Amino acid sequence: MMKKIDVKHLKSKLRHVLFGMNFVDGLFYKIVIYTLLISFSYIYLYPVLFMLVNSFKSVEDLINEGVKWIPSTLQWENYQRALQVLGLPGTIVGTTSYVLKVTLSVTISSAVIGYGFAKFNFPLKKVFFGLMLATFILPSQVTMVANMLIYRNLGLMSTQNAMILPAIFGQGINAAIYILIFYQFFKTIPGILMESAEVDGASQFKIFTRIAIPLAIPSFIIVFLFSFVWYWNETFITSLFVGDQITLPLKLNAFRNSYIQLFPPGTPGAELNEAIVLAGNMLTILPLLVLYFIAQRYFTESIDRTGITGE
Repeated sequence: MMKKIDVKHLKSKLRHVLFGMNFVDGLFYKIVIYTLLISFSYIYLYPVLFMLVNSFKSVEDLINEGVKWIPSTLQWENYQRALQVLGLPGTIVGTTSYVLKVTLSVTISSAVIGYGFAKFNFPLKKVFFGLMLATFILPSQVTMVANMLIYRNLGLMSTQNAMILPAIFGQGINAAIYILIFYQFFKTIPGILMESAEVDGASQFKIFTRIAIPLAIPSFIIVFLFSFVWYWNETFITSLFVGDQITLPLKLNAFRNSYIQLFPPGTPGAELNEAIVLAGNMLTILPLLVLYFIAQRYFTESIDRTGITGE
């Protein structure tokens, strides 16, 4: 009888350990979840790990099929040459300066426009809102020729103003998404707060700066980070309107040509190989990786507070 009780108690305890009280707190559930997380993380991290490892390889390691993840020697010269070709750290300073100017412009303008759509009623509001969303639906190639003619007539071609001015007026890259994020957030602010401020004699500008903006800090963080990354990685529109050597990704596009100019064919020990190109790629994405590790806490908290996941 005692053995039957012990076996029954053991089964109950084992079931509790494996499946928990609500299944989600059991060991089996955690193993499945962590296995999936590790698998998806490996899928996303594999290209970065591949670039990092191969960027330190020598030519002999690149052609040696036996060398996979551990180079026989670390070739720091690959990064030294990539630094020369990309013009670092000067290029990072220039790229960051340009991207910050455009990002701040589109973030502020999107907040103002999103607040206007959320809190004011005016004629043809739905029509203007639909036109705003249409700017995101239409690909940039559709309006490319028209924009080029307009910028040329205004004398904006090949200057940073060709990107900054549209951002100021709410026409930056993916600005419709940013406006929609602010619109959705400002809609959640109780109207009684605005009415109380109006009763106390606050102007609309003061309500926006003293009440709406402090409450919308999570939205500002989300929009700023999204915009920063998109403007940093944008090469087609930037090269078309501003120039083909202004940002670090654009420098990377011309990496091979720039390398040949610095190290002409026949230069002893300076032949271009894939390891040097991968070193250039690593240096290009490094600032964004640093930004992510610094801001990831604020990024995830802001997503939870703004509810942009659709909740």
